[in-house]
Amino acid sequence: MPAYTPPLRDMQFVLHEVLHAVDALKACPAHADADIETLNAVLEEGGKFAAEVAFPLNISGDHEGCTLDKATHEVQAPSGFKAAYQQYVAGGWPALSCDPEYGGQGLPFVVNQCFYEMLNSANQAWTMYPGLSHGAYECLHAHGTPEQKKTYLAKLVSGEWTGTMCLTEPHCGTDLGMLRSKAEPQADGSYKITGQKIFISAGEHDLTENILHLVLARLPDAPAGSKGISLFLVPKYHVQADGSLGARNPIFCSGLEHKMGIHGNATAQLMLDGAIGTLVGQPNKGLQAMFVMMNAARLGVGNQSLGLTEVAYQNALAYAKDRIQMRSLSGVKAKDKPADPIIVHPDVRKMLLTAKAYAEGGRALMTYSALLLDQEINHPDEKVRKDSAELLALLTPIAKAFVSDNAWTATTMCQQVFGGHGYIKEWGMEQYVRDARINMIYEGTNTVQSLDLLGRKVLGNNGASLKKFGKLVAALVEQEGVNEKMAEFINPLAYLGEQMNKFTTEIGFKGMQNPDEVGAAAVDYLRVAGHLVYAYFFARMASVALKQIATGSQDPFYTAKLQTARFYFAKLLPETAMLMRTARAGSASLMDTEAALA
Repeated sequence: MPAYTPPLRDMQFVLHEVLHAVDALKACPAHADADIETLNAVLEEGGKFAAEVAFPLNISGDHEGCTLDKATHEVQAPSGFKAAYQQYVAGGWPALSCDPEYGGQGLPFVVNQCFYEMLNSANQAWTMYPGLSHGAYECLHAHGTPEQKKTYLAKLVSGEWTGTMCLTEPHCGTDLGMLRSKAEPQADGSYKITGQKIFISAGEHDLTENILHLVLARLPDAPAGSKGISLFLVPKYHVQADGSLGARNPIFCSGLEHKMGIHGNATAQLMLDGAIGTLVGQPNKGLQAMFVMMNAARLGVGNQSLGLTEVAYQNALAYAKDRIQMRSLSGVKAKDKPADPIIVHPDVRKMLLTAKAYAEGGRALMTYSALLLDQEINHPDEKVRKDSAELLALLTPIAKAFVSDNAWTATTMCQQVFGGHGYIKEWGMEQYVRDARINMIYEGTNTVQSLDLLGRKVLGNNGASLKKFGKLVAALVEQEGVNEKMAEFINPLAYLGEQMNKFTTEIGFKGMQNPDEVGAAAVDYLRVAGHLVYAYFFARMASVALKQIATGSQDPFYTAKLQTARFYFAKLLPETAMLMRTARAGSASLMDTEAALA
C-alpha cells in the first residue's frame, strides 16, 4: 500500500523563503493582514485532511469506480467519497479563497493552490469534484448577473452545490467553433438548450444535491465558428425564488466514459433535452466568459500533475531504500545484507532525482502562478495587476503542459523503480501512471497548449510577455553573477536566456514565411520555455539555500535543495539543446511525407 506525507517543509520554503509571499500579499488590501503563521496553520490542517481523509480512498475509489443507474440517470461515486466530501464541507474548505461577500474566507489563492496540491497527491479523482467548482465560482463571480450571483454563488462557496464546465461534443473537442448545441430564447428571458456533451468531469454524482453546469451553446442567429458561442448556466435542479430546489432540469447523464485512469471521478456523457438555462455574460461572447474557468482548469491540471509527481516520488524513494537487489558497482554498501538497497545504483538515483526535481520545480512554478493571480485581482497598482496578468497568461500553458508532461515522465520512472511490483495494483504506482497520462490531454491537449504559448502568448505580441519574464531572469543573473558559488546555476540560466531570444526570433521569422513552421516547432518550444522557467526557480532556490548554509544553518533541507538543483542543471536542463535543434529542423520532414503516410 502506498503512503503520503504532505510536503509542508518544501511548501513553506517556496512560499516564505523564495517567493516571500506574505510580503507580496500584504501589498494587496484584501490580504493586508496576511501572516506566515496563519498560512502555515491552514496548510498544516489541510495536509491532515488530505492525508487522513482523502488519501485512504484513492485505491479503493480507483478499483470501484462510479456507477450509473441507467433508469434514473443518477451516478453513485465510490464508497466513502460522499462522506469525505461532507467532511470537506463541514471543515469550511470550499470557501478557503472565495469572496467573503458570498460566505468565503477570503484567503489568498496561493493558499488554496498549496492545499489542492496535497489533495491531488492524496486522491485526484475525489479532488476533481470540488476542484471544478472553483472554476465555476470564478466564472460566475467574474461574468454572472447580479441575480445569478445571488442565487448560486453562496451555494458554490459553501460546497452545498458543485459545478462543471460543459464544452466538448462528440464531433468536436478542442475546436469549439464546431459545436452544435442550441439555445432557444424563451419569453421569460431564459433559454431552452438542446445538445450532447461528452467528457464532462464530475458531470453527475451523489455528493451534492445540485450541480451547476456551465454549458456552451449557440443562439439561433449566432455567427458561425467560435464567434457564435454563448455560455449558459444550467442547474441539475431548478432553483426556486426562495432558494429551495424545484423540478429536475432535463440535463441527464446518458453514459460514463470508461477511462484508463481517474476511475473515481465520473466522466459523464450529458444529454440536454430542452434544459432551461440562463445566459452568462454577453450573447456570442461565451468563450470570453468560459476562459476564466478554462484557465483556472489549466492551472488545476498542472496542480493535479504536480500532486501525482510528489506522491509517486515519495513512494518510489521509500521503496528504493528498502528493496535490496545486486551489489553496488563501486563496492558493497550493505555488508549485513545479501544485496544492497537499490538506491545505491546510479540509474535508480537518476529516476528518483528526476521525479524530485520535477516536483520541486513544478511546486515553485505553480505557487508563483497562484501568487500572480492574487496580485492580478487584488493589487492596488494597475501596472502590477497588468504585469501579473501578462506573466500569468504566459505561464499558464507551461504550467499545464510542462508540468503534466513531466508528471508522466516522473510517475513512469517511479513505477520503474518498483520493477515488477510497479505494475501490481496494490502498490499504487500503476494508478499514478494511468492518472498522469490523462492529465496530458485534459483542458486542451499539450500540443494545443504549445500552440497557445508560441502562437498567441509569444509571437502574438511580438515577444513582449516573454521579455517580461526575461527581465526577471536578467535581474537574477545580474544579482548573482558575481557570486562564485552560484556560477554553476547562473551561467547555464544566462546562456539559455540568451539562446531563447535567438530561438524565438528564428522560429517567428520562419513562421511568417510558412505557418506550419510554428506548428512543427511548438511542442519543442514549450519544453524549452518550461526549462527556462524551472532553471530560473532552481537558481533562486539554490541562492536561498547557499545563503542559509553560509549563515551556519545545519538543516539538511538546504543541502538537499542544492543537490537537487545541481542534478537538474546537470542532467535535465541539457535537454534544451536537443529540443532547439529538432525545432530548427523545420516542418518539411513532417509535412512532405505523403508517401510515408499513404
